[in-house]
Amino acid sequence: MATNDVFPSERAQRLLKMLIERYISDGQPVGSRALARFSGLELSAASVRNVMADLEELGFISSPHTSAGRVTTPLNNSFFVDTLLKVRPLDQVEINQLEGQLQPDNTQKLVAQASHLLSDLTRFAGVVMTPKRRTAAFRHIEFLSLAEKRILLIIVAPDGDVQNRIIITDKAYKPSELSEAGNFLNQNFAGQTFEDIKRRLHEELRQLREDMTVLMTMALDAGNEAMGQHAEDYVLSGGHNLLHVQDLSSNMANLRKLFDMFEQKTSLLQLLDTSSRAEGVQIFIGGESGLLPLDECSVVTAPYEVDGQVVGTVGVVGPTRMSYERVIPIVDITAKLLSSALSQH
Repeated sequence: MATNDVFPSERAQRLLKMLIERYISDGQPVGSRALARFSGLELSAASVRNVMADLEELGFISSPHTSAGRVTTPLNNSFFVDTLLKVRPLDQVEINQLEGQLQPDNTQKLVAQASHLLSDLTRFAGVVMTPKRRTAAFRHIEFLSLAEKRILLIIVAPDGDVQNRIIITDKAYKPSELSEAGNFLNQNFAGQTFEDIKRRLHEELRQLREDMTVLMTMALDAGNEAMGQHAEDYVLSGGHNLLHVQDLSSNMANLRKLFDMFEQKTSLLQLLDTSSRAEGVQIFIGGESGLLPLDECSVVTAPYEVDGQVVGTVGVVGPTRMSYERVIPIVDITAKLLSSALSQH
């Protein structure tokens, strides 16, 4: 990150802003004559070259070849995002269109739709961290006999998500006994966490037969495990879009590192978890972030909430040379709309 003792002058900042905008747009080194022509500062190419030389010495820009123009560096990218970037918020029509695309009937579909939405709008990869369960609670529970000593435990979460677990028992239970156990839990404990239920049942289970106590204790342990975990840690959409990004696809070794990150999940999950503990939009630029495998990649994230509590993160994975002023509001509003949809749901 840039520090106060290396902040360029206001004139140099305008040139930097122009350089990075043109570099993002064209993907080519930007020459002094082009900057002089488009900067609006009435500077000669020679004057611009002097400013560029100072900025290069400070580490904000670099020259890929002696006679070429300049390109941005990670330091300049960070400085641009932190200081020079002017984000244009989406208008209400665009927001209404996005909101209309986040109207499914359960949490898993909402998460998947948000991920696809981020990918479709940015043409990069969209990622949504699966919401952390605030409490391992249930809305409805049911037992179904599979075989003599195998029982299917069906758990419906408060958000509509369904989890199944198989319980292997020491004895066979009649359908009427399984129905009795399910009705007892649903009528007395629906909406409560499995840990709370176990504490309360310590006394109440004395009213039941010992074999029913064993069955329900096993069910509570299985339910607590099932509701405390997810099949997927995050949903990623549009990874194939990155194959068409020249800055990434031109180097297969780098592209392989990026897809390894998607497959192994650890570093991307760490990044998403880190951003869930911060407020608002966060931008992780290349290797500077310490969480990304290559300098040519950036991630823009924002946390989302359910009933005022942060439960996950949405984000876009793309090239460092992305149009941040467009991607940032898309990520921001998607996080807000997902929060609203989940809270209503």
